[in-house]
Amino acid sequence: MTSSISHRPRIVVLCESINAERPAGMDEIEVVADVRWTDAAGLPEAIETAEILLLWDFFSTALRDAWPRARALKWVHVAAAGVDAVLFDEFRDSDVVLTNAHGFFDGPIAEFVLANILAHDKGLHENRALQRAHEWTHRETRRTAGSTALVIGTGGIGRQIARLLRAVGLEVRGAGRRASSGDPDFGTIVSSAALADEVGWADNVVVVAPLTTETRGMIDVGVFDAMKASAHLISVGRGPLIDEGALLQALQSGSIAAASLDVFVEEPLPAANPLWDAPGVTVSAHMSGDVVGWRDGLAEQFIGNVWRWLAGEDLVNVVDKDLGYVARTH
Repeated sequence: MTSSISHRPRIVVLCESINAERPAGMDEIEVVADVRWTDAAGLPEAIETAEILLLWDFFSTALRDAWPRARALKWVHVAAAGVDAVLFDEFRDSDVVLTNAHGFFDGPIAEFVLANILAHDKGLHENRALQRAHEWTHRETRRTAGSTALVIGTGGIGRQIARLLRAVGLEVRGAGRRASSGDPDFGTIVSSAALADEVGWADNVVVVAPLTTETRGMIDVGVFDAMKASAHLISVGRGPLIDEGALLQALQSGSIAAASLDVFVEEPLPAANPLWDAPGVTVSAHMSGDVVGWRDGLAEQFIGNVWRWLAGEDLVNVVDKDLGYVARTH
């Protein structure tokens, strides 16, 4: 999709609120484009003449309601890796190009996964509890090198996780849409349609698949029943990938040992949700990729693509709307 630099395109930026922090560097775009800032309430009116929509509020589903008025829209950019919030049927079937923040979060999320594995293996959470109680208790901890990890989701984030875990000595396999062998990052990729047959191999099960119709609820009671009793689940993809009722039951019954959870079906996680106090659970607030400066980096990604658009060049990070993610080209 291209646009002529001879006219000023209209860019609408959807923020959580009109007073929300705005992406850095947009002033350079305002020299060559008409930029309008809006919240969800103002989107239906703002989008009528927009060619480009930046979903800075990347969890918003407001585009669905505004869609009938998006007659001039040619390109939507979601400032996140996951694009499930915009993949309603009318948008998926349209010619509007979709891009995302593919690649930006790969390294930070991989580090977050490794940190959680190390914290679990080395008993760091138990150390903190004992320190608070002023108890000196000598314990043995687990070796991380030589343990195993199944990474469910073989896109860019999953591959960076695999590379980092292998670098510290874990044996890693992937689970994706198609089984294969000889993969440069995973070695073996098993079919995600047969998870219950594969998860019993893994000490660590990392969930980072995109949320699609096919993957919603994929980590269900059958998968938990097939996991090792000593297994550690790390969830950094999207909350609805996991059946939270089945997860809670698995933790309470001892079917699995631990879960490091960064994403949930409902966010923020309600204070009354039993996962807060479930045995072996560590909760974080959907922050696995949010390192210092992340907003500036996301803005730079979008601005780079705007310049490509104005120059008539191909956009980067174009999402295959049928798959729900940026497809690998090699």
